Amino acid sequence: MAISTDKNSYTVIFAAVMVVVVGSLLAFVASGLKPKIHENQRFEKQQNILYAMGVNQNEGDGDVTFIPTTSVEGDFSKYITHQMVVEGSTATETENAYLIDVQKAFAKAKSGEKAELPLLIGEKDGKKFYIIPMYGKGLWDAIWGYISLDDKMVVQGVYFDHKGETPGLGANIKQRFFMDDFTGESIMSGNTFAGITVAKGNGDPLNNDKEDNAVDALAGATITGNGVSAMIKDCIKLYKPYLETLRTK
Repeated sequence: MAISTDKNSYTVIFAAVMVVVVGSLLAFVASGLKPKIHENQRFEKQQNILYAMGVNQNEGDGDVTFIPTTSVEGDFSKYITHQMVVEGSTATETENAYLIDVQKAFAKAKSGEKAELPLLIGEKDGKKFYIIPMYGKGLWDAIWGYISLDDKMVVQGVYFDHKGETPGLGANIKQRFFMDDFTGESIMSGNTFAGITVAKGNGDPLNNDKEDNAVDALAGATITGNGVSAMIKDCIKLYKPYLETLRTK
């Protein structure tokens, strides 16, 4: 007996079967791709960390150019000499500390709970770098990145990224012309941890003044800039007890 395709019941059954089939296929594909996705996420973190300490393939005043994924693991092992977990003023070496979910760790620390805060120590050209991850809120969604410091709390480099800032405005936090301005700035104002402010109309558009704890703001991106300022200050604050030990050495 032929099946009537004009009935509503046929349409419902057909749709249900297709949902199950397509859903099963998508789940199978996602499961198969999961190892590759995790690998790419690991490579991206390594690239971002190395970028913050100045290990990249930038040329002139061009675009941001990371170490290629084909060689990033080797360079990461070469330049990152210690992976630490910071609790108060104490830092303990921990394998794969850079993979810690900083959003969750920072949330716990800010609520007063005990939290493991990752910190990377790198060496390049005989110089030591202390690389701190950051996580905050922009205009529309999350922003994050890394800041690299020397033992005098002077910025050696940064990397910023975002989830949904406005293209051509707030999204420019990940452009070189903005990130490069942070290099040479101090997070200290005298003996006080001050962070770095993304300042609108700070009278230093070329960022020649490295003693003002400020960089020039992005045009049309005040809220995103404020988010970057708050992110740096709030995250540095969590590491302050440990950073104090570096300054007294």
